Amino acid sequence: MLENIIRHTRVLEIVGDMIKVRARDVALGDLAVVENTDGAVSKAEVAGLDGEIASLQVYAGGKGISTEATVRFLGHPQQVVFSQNMLGRIFRGSGETIDGKPDLSGEDRIPVGGPTVNPVKRLMPSKMIETEVPMIDLFNCLVESQKIPIFSVAGEPYNPLLARIGFQADADILVFGGMGLIFDDFHFFRTAFEDNGVFHRTVMFVNQASDPIVERLLIPDMALAVAEKFAVEQHKRVLVLLTDMTAYADAMKEVGVAQERIPATRGYMGDLYTQLARRYEKACDFDGAGSVTILTVTTMPGDDVTHPVPDNTGYITEGQFYLHDSMIDPFGSLSRLKQRVIGKTTREDHGQIMNTMIRFYAGGQEALQKQAMAFELSPFDEKLLKFNGLFRERFMDINVTLGLNDALDLCWQTLAECFEPEELLMKQELIDSYWPRNAEETAA
Repeated sequence: MLENIIRHTRVLEIVGDMIKVRARDVALGDLAVVENTDGAVSKAEVAGLDGEIASLQVYAGGKGISTEATVRFLGHPQQVVFSQNMLGRIFRGSGETIDGKPDLSGEDRIPVGGPTVNPVKRLMPSKMIETEVPMIDLFNCLVESQKIPIFSVAGEPYNPLLARIGFQADADILVFGGMGLIFDDFHFFRTAFEDNGVFHRTVMFVNQASDPIVERLLIPDMALAVAEKFAVEQHKRVLVLLTDMTAYADAMKEVGVAQERIPATRGYMGDLYTQLARRYEKACDFDGAGSVTILTVTTMPGDDVTHPVPDNTGYITEGQFYLHDSMIDPFGSLSRLKQRVIGKTTREDHGQIMNTMIRFYAGGQEALQKQAMAFELSPFDEKLLKFNGLFRERFMDINVTLGLNDALDLCWQTLAECFEPEELLMKQELIDSYWPRNAEETAA
């Protein structure tokens, strides 16, 4: 293949991390190698074409590059290693390993950033992924092949929550993509996966804050390409974790500015929705194969849900988990696919319990407001306040780990501690089947 590599020896322009050369027979996304006059070598990607002028984004940055540098076009887009040997390994945004273990350069490689799945090959989501996080499993189930973000703000424990879901979720393979991580966060995720015994079935793609920003843009594509390959060829149920998609969008904005593109809302590029959707739509339950489920973190600057990144994300994904005050808010969260599994693949009382618990919690919030304003509370208000305290402690705390059936049993126990059976307004056959037999002793 070396004889077919095209060489161009004159750099026309250098703007930040972008260089321009005159080239023919190249395509958007094609990979190139930039060899500087001092011997330094860096990968680059064709980011724009204007006639015979190709704009390349240099992975290592444009600092120090000479106009006499040599550019070699490789004739193919970015690729990533795919092999069973990549499980338990860590890669950077350029696709190179960074864990100090043997190199995988001799393994098969696959292209990244391909098209989304043909709709006729998609199955309707119908299987739940149990995470052992009560606020997810009970009230907003994560469904296999779903795409859903965690909306949060800086300072909230969204990374610990994402890691917990990763090592507790019922999935065959975990693919992690970290974008703009500080070293402490990178070390946390790696340690969490190792300590909880899932690292051997995990692939990590990591772009640290000190790494070239263009590599940040490659992380989701690499993670999703590998996940799709495991799902299609090995029939695996793959869970993809991506953090933080706002950092990804900010990287797109920075690259767009370097390309002298005209920005849209708040400086983001006009194709923000399209770029996000191309990645999220990789979530799929494949007909006759495995599945890809995508769970991301999307931070909201200033807790502003109308910010372009969460705003566009909300139109693409199937709900969101809203994390604030170190808890998943049942009112701000939503899983649009939960009705496809609740009561169908889960226990018969799941739907009634979910609705009853949220109804009482909402009533408890109103009772809290009445209490704060010094209004007189009724005996039922007092019950609601007791229920709210138990609900936040037993279910809303994101450190609580419970299997779904255990969580449903705890719901019944909590209701029995606070209310009488006739106050539940539930189907009598469910009360007869699941009301705790020791309810009288518990209430006493």
